Amino acid sequence: MLLVKDYPKAEHGKSPVRPVSVKTDDEVEDLISGQAVPTPKSRARRKAQDTLAAAHTPAQARPVAADVPATAVAEETPQPNRKSARQDKQQWPESAPAQARLREDADQPHPAKHKPVEAPIKSSASRKADRAGSTKVFVLDTNVLMHDPTSLFRFEEHDVYLPMMTLEELDNHKKGMSEVARNARQVSRTLDALIANVDDDAIESGILLSKLGNKDAKGRLLFQTRLNSAALPEGLPAGKADNQILGVVRALEQQMAGRAIVLVSKDINMRIKARAIGLPAEDYFNDHVLEDTDLLYSGIVQLPDDFWDKHGKDVESWQENKNGNSATYYRVTGPVIPTLLTNQFVFLEPKDGQAPLYAQVKQINGKTAVLQTLRDYSHNKNNVWGITARNREQNFALNLLMNPEVDFITLLGQAGTGKTLLALAAGLAQVLETKLYNEIIVTRVTVPVGEDIGFLPGTEEEKMSPWMGAFDDNLEVLMKSDGDAGDWGRAATQDLIRSRIKIKSLNFMRGRTFVNKFLIIDEAQNLTPKQMKTLVTRAGPGTKILCLGNIAQIDTPYLTEGSSGLTYVVDRFKGWGHGGHVTLARGERSRLADHASDVL
Repeated sequence: MLLVKDYPKAEHGKSPVRPVSVKTDDEVEDLISGQAVPTPKSRARRKAQDTLAAAHTPAQARPVAADVPATAVAEETPQPNRKSARQDKQQWPESAPAQARLREDADQPHPAKHKPVEAPIKSSASRKADRAGSTKVFVLDTNVLMHDPTSLFRFEEHDVYLPMMTLEELDNHKKGMSEVARNARQVSRTLDALIANVDDDAIESGILLSKLGNKDAKGRLLFQTRLNSAALPEGLPAGKADNQILGVVRALEQQMAGRAIVLVSKDINMRIKARAIGLPAEDYFNDHVLEDTDLLYSGIVQLPDDFWDKHGKDVESWQENKNGNSATYYRVTGPVIPTLLTNQFVFLEPKDGQAPLYAQVKQINGKTAVLQTLRDYSHNKNNVWGITARNREQNFALNLLMNPEVDFITLLGQAGTGKTLLALAAGLAQVLETKLYNEIIVTRVTVPVGEDIGFLPGTEEEKMSPWMGAFDDNLEVLMKSDGDAGDWGRAATQDLIRSRIKIKSLNFMRGRTFVNKFLIIDEAQNLTPKQMKTLVTRAGPGTKILCLGNIAQIDTPYLTEGSSGLTYVVDRFKGWGHGGHVTLARGERSRLADHASDVL
């Protein structure tokens, strides 16, 4: 590595030579392990180092570009099967405006592109232990156990350590009927079962986590059995629970020298405080269904333009009449079929004027699939309670909602895409017209966006009515009957509709069984996976369950897009023959709402 004074000077007409930025040990280890994409921390450090080097470099020898791309960074450490920047024809910008544009394009991802898949951010201690193949000791914060009571058994071959302060906080939160209190009591029962019939020496050395039949948990459970004293920075209150847990982590690093000690916490400030004093800390990732929600199942796939060229050789077609509707079926074979799922929607819109294809996958057997054409709910003759589909995704959703063979439906979409309106229209049509179901049951999570307004008087339905404003707005649209009916006719229609719609609270769902009901769960993104399981298992014979929500609007603490109950059921139910999912993409509320969602 050259010193700053030894940098070669730029000659006239030639591009200057770029100095190599100094790397820390963690960054070099990341490059050796194949992680060429820099972390935000390393990127900020590299910018500061380049700025410092440029300040001490003669003006004629300063490089033009200020940031090192990933390809150039990887070039500094020789790696097998990796091309150099020259082989990749990496061009450096030759002007300051071009350099600024390059930096802005790198910082602002193109809206048409999906963001890359982000792996869980691990601490440097975890990365070193992974490369060495050694086991780690995870120190659990209380909020991890209260968030996921089974988290003790989700760390595979690694050991789990519980500080005494974690047990103390569990005891403080075990009272009450909230979800957190129930989880705290479940953790206490699990710990009691683990330490049953165990000697004191075994508690000191660690209890096998596989004792209760959890075969994936191959590590040991360690308790804090003695007072650990470790020096923390002056100024931190010694009596605070978080600081005592940080002191335990610092003491374990001294007692278990050579082993990776990692603090796991759902508290962001706790992790920041730990990293600030030099302790490894990570978030709890095992509750995430997906690391990147852009990979979430959408229920819709666009077929390639040459689909019929590769799949139309031995195609078979026939017509069937089911539920009073005539549909055309195609049996096709080809390379795209294994990538499809049952009840997934496919579409093909040729640009050469040929007829488009809108179909649903009904059966898959190897490379052969049966496709069923859809009913066109965008036409007024096929309207559902006066509502017609305004775009392709709404047509797919109505084909699911009006299919009696589909028992479980999830609809995702931003505000204004028509989730609630389509669900209510389909429910009213099948309750009052075809009489497939007895009544519509509507429920949602009572999580306020701002401050809670406090106690609400009245019965269960009266208490839930402020949360059901979205349904009242949609009912006003759906209850617009014929103007010739008069005031008496409209009032009778409204009373009939209101009598068939019941508003229930989630707090009283346990133990119930719904038979021949049309159950709508609104704002389902605020449910945990456990709460979602409680609701879906309430379904009896002849019941259809709809889950509506937008995973970008989560108001429940400790829930993210990847760990939401709505994301959980979308991922688990995909490919099931009696379930379906559609992601609604286009807003149809108004031109004002569409413009606001784009610019705000």
